Amino acid sequence: MELKKHIENSLKDAMRSGDETRKRTLRLIIASIKNAEIEKGSALDDSGIMGIIHKEVKIRKEALEGAEQANREDLKEMTLAEIKILEEFLPKPLDESELRQLIKVAIEETQAKSPGDTGKVMKFLMPKVQGRASGDQVSRLVREFLSQ
Repeated sequence: MELKKHIENSLKDAMRSGDETRKRTLRLIIASIKNAEIEKGSALDDSGIMGIIHKEVKIRKEALEGAEQANREDLKEMTLAEIKILEEFLPKPLDESELRQLIKVAIEETQAKSPGDTGKVMKFLMPKVQGRASGDQVSRLVREFLSQ
């Protein structure tokens, strides 16, 4: 709930400063959060809100690819600005060395020995890295460690 308040306060600041891109982006996020809360029937916690923000970032990255293919510099710049605004509300991503260290600890904790234990390690690890590393990246590195 603290993240939602932070987003709402940032919207108020954007309205005061007249930053149209920031205002539009934050309004879309707040609307997405409210829609998800209506669908769920209760308020979302911070991890649920982060999931929505991740989804919105992913949508904009796909739109960015389309803008690049269409040679639309105006859309590209606007989409990059929106992504930058959204990423302000997400935790700092893990760099690969930090992620590798967490994977080593997870493998030791779960006593995984072979690539067949990937699921066990992933189940242990994903709650710790959620929102800070993609599942694809984590899975690839876990398989790499377990196949050594």
